[in-house]
Amino acid sequence: MLSGEAQNAFCAVRPPGHHAAVNNTMGFCIFNNVAVGVEQARQVHGLKRVAVVDIDVHHGNGTQTIFRADPNVMVASIHQSLIFPKTGASSETGAGNIVNVPLGRKTSAEDFCQAFKDKIVPRLMEFAPELLFVSAGFDAHKRDPLGDQRLVNADFAWLTRELMAVAKACCGGRLVSVLEGGYDPEAVAQAGAAHVSELMGHR
Repeated sequence: MLSGEAQNAFCAVRPPGHHAAVNNTMGFCIFNNVAVGVEQARQVHGLKRVAVVDIDVHHGNGTQTIFRADPNVMVASIHQSLIFPKTGASSETGAGNIVNVPLGRKTSAEDFCQAFKDKIVPRLMEFAPELLFVSAGFDAHKRDPLGDQRLVNADFAWLTRELMAVAKACCGGRLVSVLEGGYDPEAVAQAGAAHVSELMGHR
């Protein structure tokens, strides 16, 4: 992607990664796939500012821990509060580079999307990353048994379009999406297809 062969990418990796830190595994996660990608972009390709947006229903505590003291990596997470791993309070701001948007149980899809647009998108635009990573969990879907959010497939398509618009404005459309959680196979398949369809430019 950084060589210009593709504008964006979706990585259907397993196991997921966003709970893993440098020296510990957690929550089904062994390696923090997104963090590895961020460091590849910085150390090998010379990028200076990279952003990570986590839309998994669970807070990406591992990613936050890895980058919380690094002002050149922004980590933003919208997630359900008071569930595993019970981190991600809005007061957790790191070096000013951490943005947490915790939501209550059964937040409506409309309120979820509005919080994303109001609290995450402006901070991303201000940070102006050279590359955008997405920790793409699909467990905020209303069918998921481990979360209590109300998103449907169309909401994941909307989130994707918002992220693509940020990438287009800041970094030439360069966006890498990496699969995280999701515990209803049908919901993951359908929401994931909506997400990838938007990345491919289909409506």
